[in-house]
Amino acid sequence: MIDLQQQFESYSKDEGLIKPQHRILLAISGGIDSVVLAHLLKRSSIYVELAHVNFQLRGEESDRDEKFVRSLSTSLQVPLHVKQVNAELFAAEHKLSIQEAARKIRYDWFQELLLERDLDRIATAHHADDTVETMFMNLFRGTGLTGLRGILPKQGKIIRPLLFATRQQIEEYAKEYVLSYVEDSSNASEKYTRNFLRLHLIPQVIKIWPEVAENLRENMIRFREAEQLYKEALEKRIKKLVINKGEELHVPVEGLRFSVPLKTLVFEIFHPRGFTSRQTDEIIQLMNASTGRFIDSATHRIIKNRNWFICTPLQFDKADLIFIDEQTSVVKTALGELVMHKENKLINDPIAQNSYSVQLDLSEMVYPLILRPWKAGDYFYPLGMPKKKKIARFLIDQKVPRHEKEKILVLESAGRICWILGHRIDERFKIHPSTTQILTLSLTKSAI
Repeated sequence: MIDLQQQFESYSKDEGLIKPQHRILLAISGGIDSVVLAHLLKRSSIYVELAHVNFQLRGEESDRDEKFVRSLSTSLQVPLHVKQVNAELFAAEHKLSIQEAARKIRYDWFQELLLERDLDRIATAHHADDTVETMFMNLFRGTGLTGLRGILPKQGKIIRPLLFATRQQIEEYAKEYVLSYVEDSSNASEKYTRNFLRLHLIPQVIKIWPEVAENLRENMIRFREAEQLYKEALEKRIKKLVINKGEELHVPVEGLRFSVPLKTLVFEIFHPRGFTSRQTDEIIQLMNASTGRFIDSATHRIIKNRNWFICTPLQFDKADLIFIDEQTSVVKTALGELVMHKENKLINDPIAQNSYSVQLDLSEMVYPLILRPWKAGDYFYPLGMPKKKKIARFLIDQKVPRHEKEKILVLESAGRICWILGHRIDERFKIHPSTTQILTLSLTKSAI
């Protein structure tokens, strides 16, 4: 029987995880999995440094773990990095769950250490049982084929060289080499979904199918290979359908409507922009909506603009958005009061405009209009210019001071910017001789 050390070295080589010259940063909790991985790396003569985060979530137990890890680094004679942070406070400040906050803290710091210490890879101690639990969680959440292949051995700089080993194998190795480790009491708490699966659901399934874990691991290898073929085919389909314009994604509605399989393509196109599987049907319904309607994810917006879907990033807080419908006549903004009204344009009617009082062609406007802070990547066609220009460059050319740039708002219609308040309108919305209706907007100068 091949021992764990040999399996570890063989698996790392076959998956291209660790080369002899690599310098590894190991995420060390002090639990049995990370302690065994530290031991295996050391025995394989791989250069390793340890990184431990004390999240201060379990009081004395968190301090105990840190103390243990410090002792472990001394016994292994490897460098140790420790970060102490109040995860609860960080989560509250950034509006994240504790789990999300801990992950962000951990991996942001790990990336910093890679650069500072000239290291090559971040190793975590996920093992075979973890990937089975992950597959179950993804199956129940409905994440599709990608979720069914479980945890990958390598993602970017992150490697998981213990994925071949079961928890039982790890425990046997620790016993054989008399390795000390600490137990995390939260692993016994059933308030976490993963613990419920580990402690209750999977043991019940194993009673019916004793070899279920091994069968699932084999299936996950096949799912992983199937995903590669799936992605190759998907990439070709999306490339024909989707147009990338900077940070924006443009998708022809009719081209999408007749695509097969429709729901799968809609999900795969928009899921990377934060749209969930539950929103897939909403996006399909949006194809039949009127121009100007939209759907938001946490990070992006899909706007129906005539015969196109335009997916654009939301690089600002939703609280900063002001929606303006056809009945709105006055809007209070951080710059002051914005007054607007519609009127018929008379022949030879003089149109007086300045930076704070403008008139736009109403036939080009699509409600609801959106008043929001400008963001990086925004562009418009400055009045009198035939080519588009990024707002960032426009403001530089206008010599707008940095502190004033932060206050600037834009008026948007169906994904197109009509007016930079206090500065200039967009060429596409200017009044023409054929214009029959205009929208007049006035911003109180005293607020500028």
